[in-house]
Amino acid sequence: MSPLTHFDAKGDARMVDVGAKAVSEREATAAGRITMQPETFALVRDGTAKKGDVLGVARLAGIMAAKRTSDLIPLCHPLALTAIEVEFELDEATSAVEIRVTCRLAGRTGVEMEALTAVSVAALTIYDMCKAADRGMTIGDIRLLAKSGGKSGSFERA
Repeated sequence: MSPLTHFDAKGDARMVDVGAKAVSEREATAAGRITMQPETFALVRDGTAKKGDVLGVARLAGIMAAKRTSDLIPLCHPLALTAIEVEFELDEATSAVEIRVTCRLAGRTGVEMEALTAVSVAALTIYDMCKAADRGMTIGDIRLLAKSGGKSGSFERA
């Protein structure tokens, strides 16, 4: 059997059975970044983009994406998240928006994929809302920052 748990003894992909795992408090935080032209950054910062409140819509999109991760990522379990926090930090010096998402639940499996998906969709939403002004935006550095709970223990990016 593969050390990757999403494969069975025949090597076929499968959804992992988490039914026997204990319920525990779990939390994951992920982050990512979208960099843009200074003029585009000013539109986002000032709330003057033609499509409206870019960060407000991106926050909502991130929350919705976290809740729908199992519909987007094959073999992910549908989870009843208890909290989703989407935060933005504006970096004027680099004309970038840092996106940070924390997801929480009491459950049998972790929430890393939900946090990572939420960051990705929030960044894509910013891109979509600003692409008329700047098609050269760059989305990147999407990463897990921390996770806690569950059998595999805690992780914190150094």
